[in-house]
Amino acid sequence: MAIHDISCFGRCSLTVALPVISAAGIETTVLPTAVLSTHTGGFTGFTYRDLTQDILPVVNHWHGLGLEFDAIYTGFLGSFEQLDIVSEIFDMLKKNGVLVVVDPVMADYGKLYSIFPSNFPDGMRKLCQKADVIVPNLTEAAFLLDEPYHEGPHTREEIEHILHALSSLGPKHVVVTGVSYDGIQLGSACYNADTGEFSYTGETRIEPMYHGTGDVFASALVAALLGGCTLAKANSIAVRFTVASIARTKEAATDNRFGVNFEAGLAGLKNLISEY
Repeated sequence: MAIHDISCFGRCSLTVALPVISAAGIETTVLPTAVLSTHTGGFTGFTYRDLTQDILPVVNHWHGLGLEFDAIYTGFLGSFEQLDIVSEIFDMLKKNGVLVVVDPVMADYGKLYSIFPSNFPDGMRKLCQKADVIVPNLTEAAFLLDEPYHEGPHTREEIEHILHALSSLGPKHVVVTGVSYDGIQLGSACYNADTGEFSYTGETRIEPMYHGTGDVFASALVAALLGGCTLAKANSIAVRFTVASIARTKEAATDNRFGVNFEAGLAGLKNLISEY
């Protein structure tokens, strides 16, 4: 179950999660939290339809049909009410073996998104406590931990502290994106509390910043985890898939607000997962 908004244009949220996870051979059920004409990054005049009141009735219908899920994957949640509803969904549907992945979308570049009040990270922290896997960027990690944000490059000791502290909130598997140790390579680091393993995958940084890459990364990570990969291998696959998408977009010189060309890589994603 993928719980995200639908931005009709702009390659993010459900328009990324559904095709990416489906391409890996995984049936993906969608639960939209809102419908927007475009995403909000760099666009003005977009339409917005809030679907908060529809979320629980949809899940209750599925529950009544006896539907069960292998995983629940959440992204952008626009209010405290949606956080509470998703928490209730976790309680309703999570059983042994159900993987709960939370991408705590709320901040970037050292700042909380302007639509959120200053106490929103408190609510997101409570949701992350119920997750098996969380996928924050470094800004979101700082807000979850109530620690100062430090722009990179970072040391491995700093990143391992962040990963270990995030795991202490509850999730056994933590992936932090936007990690650079040298200012040249950019990637993500992960920590598996069950094994005590830290791992990092990086590729040469590509400028400029493209919208939607976090959703591409997290969706590929979920696909790989459900495909049987370890956390470290899933992290590596997600980095490779995302960087290839960015490189294609850079070569085409399209507007960075339009998202990245992940579609051309979908045919090879299942094979990429199978290689591991």
